[in-house]
Amino acid sequence: MTHARNRIHGIWEYQLQPLLFVLTQSRATARWAAQPIRLGLSWYPTVTVRPFVLGPDNVPLITDEKQAMEDPSLAVFSAIVHARGKRCAAILEMLAAVLDTIDRDSAAMFAQFVESGLASKPARDIWRNLMTSVNYFFRNPVAEGFREEGREEGREEGRIEDRAEMTLRILEWRGVPVPEHVRERVLTCTDGDQLTVWAQRAVHAADAADLFVDAG
Repeated sequence: MTHARNRIHGIWEYQLQPLLFVLTQSRATARWAAQPIRLGLSWYPTVTVRPFVLGPDNVPLITDEKQAMEDPSLAVFSAIVHARGKRCAAILEMLAAVLDTIDRDSAAMFAQFVESGLASKPARDIWRNLMTSVNYFFRNPVAEGFREEGREEGREEGRIEDRAEMTLRILEWRGVPVPEHVRERVLTCTDGDQLTVWAQRAVHAADAADLFVDAG
């Protein structure tokens, strides 16, 4: 109750305007959420709330890195909203590259926001895999919860196994057939750096064998 009073006091003291914000990947949910919410008696509503809704129909699909660099915050919203499509892996990889060009505090905040917005697999798994190679994210206090989660996941062997399975999931989610010999090679690999390279290649690979190009 005290926390709620403090927030209300802040609104009045700093003359902040409250906003009901909805971010969704579903067109149906966006249409539903955009409807005015009328409070009060049925025959005499005293307050009408109009949510601010961002969804697939009003957030552009940003796939160009230059465009994303011009407006990183819009690129973040775009990546979350359009995460259900099969271009999701490429979009997230592009966004990860863009975040690496801005200041570290903002990048860490955006990275965590994307993590929260990608509530379901496989998009969330792809994003986590991309973030494993971005050192600033794990050094930033904003990401403390992720560091704790990483510690709880246990030993290095477990992390390597997760990365191998991630590589195969990316291929399968993109509709790329995975022959048994490719699956076996990935799952038996114990080199974390090599698995990171393969996972990054899986985002664009047209054939599962493309993972091993120049891999020796």
